[in-house]
Amino acid sequence: MTLTAALLGAAVTASPASAAENPYERGPAPTNSSIEASRGSFATSSTSVSSLSVTGFGGGTIYYPTSTASGTFGAVAISPGYTGTQSSISWLGPRLASQGFVVFTIDTNTTLDQPDSRASQLLAALDYLTQRSTVRTRIDSTRLGVMGHSMGGGGTLRAAAQRPALQAAIPLTGWHTDKTWGDVRVPTLVIGADGDTIAPVASHSSPFYNSLPSTLDKAYLELRGASHFTPNSSNTTIAKYSISWLKRFIDNDTRYEQFLCPAPSTSLTIAEYRDTCPHSS
Repeated sequence: MTLTAALLGAAVTASPASAAENPYERGPAPTNSSIEASRGSFATSSTSVSSLSVTGFGGGTIYYPTSTASGTFGAVAISPGYTGTQSSISWLGPRLASQGFVVFTIDTNTTLDQPDSRASQLLAALDYLTQRSTVRTRIDSTRLGVMGHSMGGGGTLRAAAQRPALQAAIPLTGWHTDKTWGDVRVPTLVIGADGDTIAPVASHSSPFYNSLPSTLDKAYLELRGASHFTPNSSNTTIAKYSISWLKRFIDNDTRYEQFLCPAPSTSLTIAEYRDTCPHSS
């Protein structure tokens, strides 16, 4: 056998091994354009879940990749904020699902539910997704995350504290009276807004982040020129870093590490970014 043929043979045999290093990888190698795009590489569909058919939360909409050729997917439950309904966070459904996740935007039992109630509802929604939903066979029940806006963001932190087996948490302009989260063991991306007057970063997102363990994979993203309600409409910066965080920690996909470490610089859309880089592999 020639040296060239031997090298080619080695390359061919190495490919399955390298692919097997991370069985959770989904989709093509990411680029800046691919994570900023309004849609990813997966075609998606959705199904409505009536509040009458579930217990523990108020129903919602499940967005999911239509193809099962890649295997199962990680899943994320997302809660709206105080007085909000799932429509206020619905843009995240197809955007995240098209990147290779099953996404459940939920309604809460009442629009006035407080953060800790929303935490219980997020966890109930994940349990429904993995155990009873029509898409449960598409989901890897060991790879789950939570997100939420405002009081749903506070609920996200509480859900992460209550269920350390979660893989990722992202509170969006979160609100909670509790400012100490040293018991959280879930990789957490805290997203705040520099113009937030309802949950000002100085009394909410920043102390949330600071109180998370220094040994935790965590990041703090403060949006520039943004308000408390910025997460309620399509936002490229929120999507870009949420996708990167979910991919990195739910899918263990280190191809997305490049967008998180080294920490992004301040820009027209980022007022501040802090991170515990480097993340462990």
